[in-house]
Amino acid sequence: MKNATLIKGAGAIAVGAGLLLGGGGTLAWWNAADSAAPGTIVAGDLNVAKAGAGVWTDRAGNTIDVASYKVVPGDKLTFTQTLTVTLTGDKMAAELTATGTGASSGFTAGNVAVTTPVLTSGGTVITNPLTTSKTVTATITFEFKSSATGRADTTASYDLGNVAFTLTQIQQPGLA
Repeated sequence: MKNATLIKGAGAIAVGAGLLLGGGGTLAWWNAADSAAPGTIVAGDLNVAKAGAGVWTDRAGNTIDVASYKVVPGDKLTFTQTLTVTLTGDKMAAELTATGTGASSGFTAGNVAVTTPVLTSGGTVITNPLTTSKTVTATITFEFKSSATGRADTTASYDLGNVAFTLTQIQQPGLA
């Protein structure tokens, strides 16, 4: 009887091992796992905001009230607007432009010259693209040319009431 029990036990072990090795069991290849901590992605910022009201000055640098000032041929008026530019991002670049400064109705085109905005920061002229946050001064010049003759452009108006400054993100030069 001992032999019969021994034979039955050995047979059961052989069948179990056969099932495991034959694919019917849970014998597995080696493997391992670990988790990573990639962190949190945070977006940067892009913004332009006027810092106070813009200022109009005449050729001599005197502040004027453009709502009541009447230009005459030979006048040159300058509008200065301080802007706060926010550029936050490791590869941030943006172009600052102005709209609403082009020729408007009223004056004869040849009698008026209006410049595109000149940008400065700390008194130094800067060019696009901008890549860091900074305070920028935009200057636009309106000149009623002295070459206007006769009664040309008397009571004319030039509407600069819709000047808008736009900051547009671009791909930073040199980056693919």
